[in-house]
This record gives sequence, structure tokens and C-alpha cells, in this order.
Amino acid sequence: MYLIHAALRAPSAGDRLPPHIAELVRALADPDSTVEHVSAHLRAEPDPVLGVYLLAGSLSEAERRTEALCRRALDVLPALRGWTATRACAPLVAPYYERLLTAASGLDGRNRPGPIPSSRMPFSPR
Repeated sequence: MYLIHAALRAPSAGDRLPPHIAELVRALADPDSTVEHVSAHLRAEPDPVLGVYLLAGSLSEAERRTEALCRRALDVLPALRGWTATRACAPLVAPYYERLLTAASGLDGRNRPGPIPSSRMPFSPR
């Protein structure tokens, strides 16, 4: 299964996607398309994002099929009139983990497991 993020650009700065857009886009998928789930990240920056979970033979196939689904949604759904798709690709998680490494988390800014909650003994990886 692949997660593909499809970014959508609003026709004007104040336009927002409706909260039920994920359900509308999911309903457009063919029953045999293997689209498992669609989620919407309405406040993503710089553009809102649809997260499409689907089964595919390869990453490039998943990206192509997600792009096709989004283009169909842009053509068919009145809620998306004037919106454009800017990209459809797998999200990168590296920036998230890099941010975790530099963020202060827990005691003394450590970014590692603390004591085992049930015993309060220090965690010691072996």
C-alpha cells in the first residue's frame, strides 16, 4: 500500500476546501481501483493536501493513479471548481525525523526513550 499526497491550489487566497472533500474524492474512485482511503489535510502549507492510500504495483503507478483521480475530481466536483493539482507524490518523512533530532523533547532535550513506565528502570538497549 502506498500513501500519495496530492496538493491542491486554491483559485484565490481565501478559498478553503470543504471539510467533506475526502469523502467526495473517495466516492469518485472506481470500485476496482484499489483506493483504500482518502484523507484531507485542510490546513497544510502552502496548499491543502489529499492523502490517498492505494494498492499499486509500484510507487510511480500509485502516483499516476492518484494524479488521475485528482484530475477527475477537479473536473467533476463543483467544490473543486477553479482548484488545480500541483503535485502527487509520496510524502518525505526525513524532514520530520530531522526536526525531531534537533527539537527539545523530554528532560534535557534528550530524544531517546526514557525509563520504562512500568518499572521506572532506565531503558538500556542491547
